[in-house]
Amino acid sequence: MSFETLALSEPILKAIAACGYTEPTPIQAQSIPLAIAGKDLIGSAQTGTGKTASFVLPALERLLTPSTLKGKGPRILVLTPTRELANQVTDAVRTYGKFMRVRCGAILGGMPYREQMALLSQPVDIIVATPGRLIDHLDRRSINLSRLELLVLDEADRMLDMGFSEDVDRIAAAAPDERQTLLFTATMDDAMAKLAKRLLTDPIRIAVEATKVQELQIEQRLHVTDDMRHKNRLLQHLIADASVTKAIIFSATKRDADMLAAELYAQGHAAAALHGDMSQGARNKTIVNMRRGKVRLLVATDVAARGLDVNGISHVINFDLPKFAEDYVHRIGRTGRAGASGIAISFCSGNEVAYLDRIERFTGKTLPQHVIEGFEPTRPLRRAGGGAPGARKGRPSSSDPRKKTFGAAKGRPGAPSASGRRDQQVVVEYRRGRGGAAK
Repeated sequence: MSFETLALSEPILKAIAACGYTEPTPIQAQSIPLAIAGKDLIGSAQTGTGKTASFVLPALERLLTPSTLKGKGPRILVLTPTRELANQVTDAVRTYGKFMRVRCGAILGGMPYREQMALLSQPVDIIVATPGRLIDHLDRRSINLSRLELLVLDEADRMLDMGFSEDVDRIAAAAPDERQTLLFTATMDDAMAKLAKRLLTDPIRIAVEATKVQELQIEQRLHVTDDMRHKNRLLQHLIADASVTKAIIFSATKRDADMLAAELYAQGHAAAALHGDMSQGARNKTIVNMRRGKVRLLVATDVAARGLDVNGISHVINFDLPKFAEDYVHRIGRTGRAGASGIAISFCSGNEVAYLDRIERFTGKTLPQHVIEGFEPTRPLRRAGGGAPGARKGRPSSSDPRKKTFGAAKGRPGAPSASGRRDQQVVVEYRRGRGGAAK
């Protein structure tokens, strides 16, 4: 199937061709024709499946037909949970609408109100917004949604997780009842079903299975850690390896991200933090610096990294395991992109076993435990079912050069140490207890 078969107009097809794209992804192939036909949609798709174009392209197609309503309010509104994702959507509008006359702007927290008021003082085609700031403008009556034709909820599950349910309801209530609504979510639970029932009319559901973790070009590793001191020592050893050309280190909280980034910077690493308490200008600068190679180690929180698109990430390090298994897939998907290989390393201490179990059940894969000589944990993890998992130790396969070139505790991998022993990375594979994923 080609994009020409999706009922898209020439200016949009020209922009798609300029990007080098020839075939739509499954979510695009299924959703674009229905969206152009005016249907309400529920798209179950994760990041990396091409869902942004699934609603941006139909939105641009709609704009090629002039509105019959007068006014300055937007014809299309895209709600996103984070500023980074909003910026990604705005960039997509610019990319695919480069051969059209489209007035698009972002309404985001952390940005000056003056610029946003200037944007809204004139007719606008597309507004991309985070819910909180858009509510502010509704309260100020600086935005009018009476001309709205299309409402898009991007990563709606994340918006609910972040407590935006009431804001989303208020925004939808301010829009015309006859609007078209597209809802995209990675998960479809009861809360999401209730939201869809409130906001959508006779929706068609499209479910596209995300690329399985096993199919990604990502080597996954698990390191058991005893305590924070052990984690810090292990992290310092890992990032000292030259193969870590560009890495994202995930932290559980904004405060921890700041502290860890500051510690790494003080140790001489090109490190920076990325989290939601930073101003939009500071966040943009940090991302640009990483893209340009000025930042090698980015310490980020899940919310801040949502929608983050930086090429050349060689490693993702989960300093803290995520509470939600879906976030693990989003995290490690920052590496191994565009056909490149990548390495995802996760630290797990005794109080994070429940998170590890969730991840393994969700991915259907046991994370292989790696032990680096000199950084061995003093106690095994207590897994579901009671007791420590059985372990089988052995040398890394000689046919896998990655297991020999990253993680040796001293000197060159395979080189004799001062004690005369050869440094090696020991790979530990263990059997799952009850409640975990099948091996």
